[in-house]
Amino acid sequence: MPKPLFTSALLVAFTFSWAQAHVYKGQKEYIKNCKSCHAVGKDMAGSKTQRDWEKMLGENGATLANLHLKSKDAEASHDYFGSKKYEKNVNHLLDFLQEFAKDSGNVPACD
Repeated sequence: MPKPLFTSALLVAFTFSWAQAHVYKGQKEYIKNCKSCHAVGKDMAGSKTQRDWEKMLGENGATLANLHLKSKDAEASHDYFGSKKYEKNVNHLLDFLQEFAKDSGNVPACD
Protein backbone atom coordinates (compact mmCIF):
# COMPACT_ATOMS: atom_id res chain seq x y z
CA MET A 1 0.00 0.00 0.00
CA PRO A 2 1.43 3.42 -0.90
CA LYS A 3 2.48 5.50 2.10
CA PRO A 4 0.04 8.46 1.47
CA LEU A 5 -2.91 6.10 1.11
CA PHE A 6 -1.96 4.21 4.28
CA THR A 7 -1.53 7.47 6.20
CA SER A 8 -4.92 8.72 5.01
CA ALA A 9 -6.63 5.46 5.98
CA LEU A 10 -5.00 5.52 9.39
CA LEU A 11 -6.05 9.14 9.95
CA VAL A 12 -9.68 8.38 9.03
CA ALA A 13 -9.77 5.35 11.33
CA PHE A 14 -8.25 7.30 14.21
CA THR A 15 -10.63 10.24 13.74
CA PHE A 16 -13.67 7.97 13.65
CA SER A 17 -12.67 6.07 16.79
CA TRP A 18 -11.83 9.33 18.58
CA ALA A 19 -15.26 10.81 17.70
CA GLN A 20 -17.02 7.67 18.88
CA ALA A 21 -15.16 7.89 22.19
CA HIS A 22 -16.65 11.33 22.74
CA VAL A 23 -20.16 10.04 22.00
CA TYR A 24 -19.64 7.21 24.49
CA LYS A 25 -18.31 9.61 27.14
CA GLY A 26 -21.28 11.89 26.52
CA GLN A 27 -23.67 8.99 26.89
CA LYS A 28 -22.06 8.06 30.21
CA GLU A 29 -22.36 11.70 31.32
CA TYR A 30 -26.03 11.79 30.30
CA ILE A 31 -26.84 8.55 32.13
CA LYS A 32 -25.04 9.67 35.27
CA ASN A 33 -26.32 13.26 35.49
CA CYS A 34 -29.37 13.76 33.27
CA LYS A 35 -31.33 10.52 32.97
CA SER A 36 -33.00 10.78 36.38
CA CYS A 37 -34.94 13.86 35.23
CA HIS A 38 -35.00 13.51 31.44
CA ALA A 39 -35.46 9.73 31.06
CA VAL A 40 -34.23 7.88 27.98
CA GLY A 41 -31.29 9.55 26.21
CA LYS A 42 -32.46 8.82 22.67
CA ASP A 43 -35.76 10.57 23.34
CA MET A 44 -34.06 13.59 24.85
CA ALA A 45 -31.43 13.78 22.11
CA GLY A 46 -34.10 13.32 19.45
CA SER A 47 -36.15 16.21 20.77
CA LYS A 48 -33.87 18.81 19.11
CA THR A 49 -31.82 19.22 15.95
CA GLN A 50 -28.03 19.15 15.86
CA ARG A 51 -28.00 22.93 15.48
CA ASP A 52 -30.35 23.35 18.47
CA TRP A 53 -27.98 21.27 20.61
CA GLU A 54 -25.04 23.36 19.39
CA LYS A 55 -26.84 26.51 20.53
CA MET A 56 -27.74 24.99 23.90
CA LEU A 57 -24.29 23.58 24.65
CA GLY A 58 -22.05 26.02 22.79
CA GLU A 59 -19.88 28.42 24.80
CA ASN A 60 -19.09 25.73 27.39
CA GLY A 61 -22.73 24.84 27.84
CA ALA A 62 -23.69 28.21 29.34
CA THR A 63 -27.22 28.28 27.85
CA LEU A 64 -28.13 24.80 29.09
CA ALA A 65 -26.56 25.45 32.48
CA ASN A 66 -28.43 28.75 32.90
CA LEU A 67 -31.69 27.10 31.88
CA HIS A 68 -31.26 24.55 34.66
CA LEU A 69 -29.88 26.97 37.24
CA LYS A 70 -32.85 29.33 36.82
CA SER A 71 -35.43 26.56 37.12
CA LYS A 72 -36.85 25.65 40.51
CA ASP A 73 -37.84 22.27 39.05
CA ALA A 74 -34.16 21.55 38.34
CA GLU A 75 -32.79 22.28 41.82
CA ALA A 76 -31.40 18.75 42.06
CA SER A 77 -29.08 19.54 39.15
CA HIS A 78 -27.77 22.91 40.36
CA ASP A 79 -24.59 21.45 41.88
CA TYR A 80 -23.78 19.61 38.65
CA PHE A 81 -24.38 22.56 36.30
CA GLY A 82 -22.31 24.85 38.49
CA SER A 83 -19.39 22.43 38.64
CA LYS A 84 -16.06 22.10 36.85
CA LYS A 85 -17.12 18.56 35.94
CA TYR A 86 -19.90 19.92 33.75
CA GLU A 87 -17.53 22.37 32.05
CA LYS A 88 -15.02 19.56 31.46
CA ASN A 89 -17.56 17.15 29.96
CA VAL A 90 -19.94 19.46 28.11
CA ASN A 91 -18.32 18.73 24.73
CA HIS A 92 -18.80 14.99 25.24
CA LEU A 93 -22.43 15.59 26.16
CA LEU A 94 -22.85 17.71 23.02
CA ASP A 95 -21.34 14.93 20.87
CA PHE A 96 -23.80 12.42 22.31
CA LEU A 97 -26.85 14.65 21.90
CA GLN A 98 -25.90 15.62 18.33
CA GLU A 99 -25.17 12.01 17.38
CA PHE A 100 -28.81 11.10 18.05
CA ALA A 101 -30.46 14.45 17.31
CA LYS A 102 -33.73 14.66 15.41
CA ASP A 103 -31.96 15.40 12.11
CA SER A 104 -28.94 13.11 12.53
CA GLY A 105 -30.45 10.03 10.91
CA ASN A 106 -28.88 7.90 13.65
CA VAL A 107 -30.83 5.53 15.85
CA PRO A 108 -29.18 4.07 18.96
CA ALA A 109 -28.90 0.30 19.13
CA CYS A 110 -30.17 0.26 22.72
CA ASP A 111 -30.74 2.55 25.72
